[in-house]
Amino acid sequence: MADRLSAERRSWNMSRIRSKDSVPELRVRSFLHRKGFRFRLHDKKLPGSPDIVLKKHRTAIFVHGCYWHRHQGCKQGSYFPKKPRQGLNFWKEKFEKNVQRDKKNRDILEKTGWKVVVIWECETKNEEALQEHLKSIFK
Repeated sequence: MADRLSAERRSWNMSRIRSKDSVPELRVRSFLHRKGFRFRLHDKKLPGSPDIVLKKHRTAIFVHGCYWHRHQGCKQGSYFPKKPRQGLNFWKEKFEKNVQRDKKNRDILEKTGWKVVVIWECETKNEEALQEHLKSIFK
C-alpha cells in the first residue's frame, strides 16, 4: 500500500520531529534551573551528546522519547503502536540500532566515571512525579 502522503509532505512532517529543545527536555531543564543547577546542553565531547550535562556532579542526563528509543513497558514505546504498512524491516532495524547506540553510549560514560540518568518522555508528563524523580537523583 502506498503512503497517503507525498514524499515532500512526508519529508516535511519528519523534519518537524525535534531532537533538541523538545517539550520533555524543556520540562527537565526548567526544573533543574529552578533548583539552581548549572548545566550545559548537548555536549558533543561526550558520547551520545547528552541532552543535559552537569559537570560539577559528573552527571549526564538523556531525555528520551518513548517511541524512538523503545521505552519498555510504556504504551508509546511498544514496538509499533500502529504497525507501518511499508518498510517494517527498516523501522525494526532503525529502532534496534537506536537502542544499541543508547546502551553503548551509556556504558562508555559510566566506565569513564559519569553518572548517567535516562528520563523518559512519559515520565515528564506528571510534573510532581518528575520532580520527585529528579530530587532522588541529586540527594
